[in-house]
Amino acid sequence: MTQPLSRATFSGTVLGASAPPNPGMLHLGIGNFHRAHAAVYTAKAMAAKGGDWGIVAVANRSRRVVDSLAGQDYLYSILELSSAGERVDVMDVHRETLVAAEQTAELMARIANPDIKIVTMTISENGYCRNAVTGDLDIDGELISADLANPDAPRTSIGQLAGALIRRYSGDAGPITILSCDNLVSAGHTAHKMVSQYLQATATPDGFHDWYAAQVTFPNAMVDRIVPGTTDATRARVRELLGVSDAIPVPAERFTMWVIEDRFAAGRPAWEEAGAIFSDEVEAYELVKLRLLNGSHSLIAYLGGLAGQPTIPSSFGEDFVRECVTDLLNNEYLPSIELPSGLDAQAYIAQLFDRWSNHALGDATARVGSDGSLKLLQRVPDPALRMLDLGLVPQQLALMVAGWISCVCPPEGFDPGPIAAAMIEPAKERLAAVTAGAGSVRAHVEAIVRGGFFPDTLAARDEFTERVADFVQIITTHGVRDAAKAALDAGQPS
Repeated sequence: MTQPLSRATFSGTVLGASAPPNPGMLHLGIGNFHRAHAAVYTAKAMAAKGGDWGIVAVANRSRRVVDSLAGQDYLYSILELSSAGERVDVMDVHRETLVAAEQTAELMARIANPDIKIVTMTISENGYCRNAVTGDLDIDGELISADLANPDAPRTSIGQLAGALIRRYSGDAGPITILSCDNLVSAGHTAHKMVSQYLQATATPDGFHDWYAAQVTFPNAMVDRIVPGTTDATRARVRELLGVSDAIPVPAERFTMWVIEDRFAAGRPAWEEAGAIFSDEVEAYELVKLRLLNGSHSLIAYLGGLAGQPTIPSSFGEDFVRECVTDLLNNEYLPSIELPSGLDAQAYIAQLFDRWSNHALGDATARVGSDGSLKLLQRVPDPALRMLDLGLVPQQLALMVAGWISCVCPPEGFDPGPIAAAMIEPAKERLAAVTAGAGSVRAHVEAIVRGGFFPDTLAARDEFTERVADFVQIITTHGVRDAAKAALDAGQPS
């Protein structure tokens, strides 16, 4: 039987610091993306320049990853998969583990410790507890209101950060940076807004807000790497390559990108040594990624899922999907953004096409299509409103919303198939509630678009809602290919 990965059983090269430093960073949300992205950049930075930048790894509720990390002496592997081949690297960058739901007091005390200079986080769009309609912190929502009523034992990451910052101020622990690594527009601004609004709603000591304004920074950052879920096949291949068993290997594409504002209150790792880009144009890079990559990713997932395609490469291999994505990119997304200096849009798109065709990676369609109620807020309203204000109906954006509805909350009597059924949708109960009793496809769609899942500014545009309803009607009666043809035909210039 193959031995488990550990410092005693693995004699190969590990990527990180040669000697375990005191942790200078803490990460909220210790999932696959963090371990294949920021953790890799940090390991490479420490290997190049050293520094006390080891990471305290914090899971929200599940013990699976943190227990496996601790059981493997904090080692784990990255399996890079591409058409050019594969490679595996072993990471050595995490130093401690916590589970926030079980160790809330310890978590806040750790963030309040002066050793911690940076808190990074991948808590997903849902973790920011943002009201979908107003864009503000959902203070009246169940989670935040419960935290405000019991601030010493908050359940949300926002409440935990706020409580830890108050403790940090009270203990005179010095400045700190909160760095969001989530797929959000202006992720740093969003994190700052949510934490600030929470702090305004809770009791704070005298002088705290002045300290907070001067000593806590929230840089914007753009993160980019496709990181699928780990499978038994991932574990088996890593075992063959390493000769030991890794319980938590991470598959990832070869491509990786990180663009960051250089606003760190208490220092940072030398991430530029690992290829990170420090730029004042982070928001421009964010929009390129959030729309061209992430937005198109959603369209691929919903169209591919409805066509029964299990992976993103197989979905993108469908001619009608590729045509819709090309139309979305060139006619609806590119005109809605200002490109960062020196970026060649068509070269970037060609690179995206190659990444979406990576059969070696085989990213699951259901994974990419999950959490749509949160993701589409970042990917649809602004570019759709831009076109509507020009008197144009965004066909592919409407098709994307129709695909999401058809996959996760289809009208009665329509079965979207097993790929769609495997998509995780956190708003599933709310969607079912608002559509209960809808007597037609049009009523079903109107209930969703106007039911608080999109901003009022978009929900008020009848021409958009009607086009979404048209596409749902076509999908449920004739199929997704006919809906795609209708979108392409309507989008063609006269």
